[in-house]
Amino acid sequence: MKNIVILGSTGSIGTTTIEVIRKLGMHRSGAYLDKNYRILGLSADKNIDLLEEQIREFHPRVVAVMDETAADKLRAKSEELRVKVLSGIEGLKELASLPETNFVVFAVVGAVGLLPFLEAVRAGKTVALANKETLVIAGEIILSEVRKYGAKILPLDSEHSAIFQCLDKENKKEVEKIILTASGGPFYHYSLEQLKKVTVKEALKHPQWKMGKKITIDSATLMNKGLETIEAHYLFGLSYEKIDILVHPESIVHSMIEFVDGTLRAQISLPDMRFPIQYALTYPERIDTDLPTLDWDKVKRLNFFLPEKKKFPCLNLAIEAGKKGGTCPVVLNAANEVAVDSFLKKKISFLKIAEIVSKILTNHQSIKNPRLEDILAYDLWARKKADEEVRKLES
Repeated sequence: MKNIVILGSTGSIGTTTIEVIRKLGMHRSGAYLDKNYRILGLSADKNIDLLEEQIREFHPRVVAVMDETAADKLRAKSEELRVKVLSGIEGLKELASLPETNFVVFAVVGAVGLLPFLEAVRAGKTVALANKETLVIAGEIILSEVRKYGAKILPLDSEHSAIFQCLDKENKKEVEKIILTASGGPFYHYSLEQLKKVTVKEALKHPQWKMGKKITIDSATLMNKGLETIEAHYLFGLSYEKIDILVHPESIVHSMIEFVDGTLRAQISLPDMRFPIQYALTYPERIDTDLPTLDWDKVKRLNFFLPEKKKFPCLNLAIEAGKKGGTCPVVLNAANEVAVDSFLKKKISFLKIAEIVSKILTNHQSIKNPRLEDILAYDLWARKKADEEVRKLES
């Protein structure tokens, strides 16, 4: 039985996970009685209206709300809903490590997921990970804790799930490289002049995927693929020299591995997050469901391009930060989170995202082998510096 907690249940990945669980046979005449899947906990940032709907449907024992004010509003209904309401980062940590839970879906956005993630790992949980920022900023610490406590990480990102499926039981010594594919986002064929005029509305129109706002902007700047490169380095234990990136606008080939004999293996499906989520939930088995299959009559062409790193500097910034290691990925991620949020609030232009991240990294003196307290301190430092840069641009 999978006793499941979903952190970030009201976001894109969280709601899709719930949809997949329904399809896996939980629903029986309005009750969730399937012996294989049971939702014990849910969390949200502040969307308590949707969270309340989920509580009434799934009857979890515990929920956590990051926003304290929203948590207090939900607590007023806790007796009626028959649920314990936790709040803040401590609430997320407690929820992630519930003793009865053995499967935790991490769908929260950003570095806020780090401490709850560590709690889940230290409790020996199986973690289905969509929150790449945790591995980006604290990969060495997390992997050390995974080994120590016998936890397991299953990737939820479509690209990392694809690599995970392609590797399967292969001998890593036979792997020459892994190839992460990228959609290229909505602006891949834009000129630099066009990129200067990009609006928030345009940036949020991803050509293939329906995602949260932050990851959609990261996809448009190609920062997302840089973060995924760092994540892949930790997940699969490969050097950065063995991780390549190809832009693939159709998003049908989700990633590939190349073996030492030149053979390639790819994972192919429609661009639909239900596929990797279902695979994680049913792993190590595959279950026959009604997910849509690829109609090859409609696939006219599959295109692949090398990324244009000069037009999309965030990609190189991320990869170089990953190679340097230490606290560089922490600063990269924190500065990017602030810059993306500022762009979404129309405080800065699209191209300023990369400029701000680059400037903060340039002014950062990285330290090797950071402790958890170092990571948290430099995360705050980078956010403060990025905020200062945003205010300069506004004035």
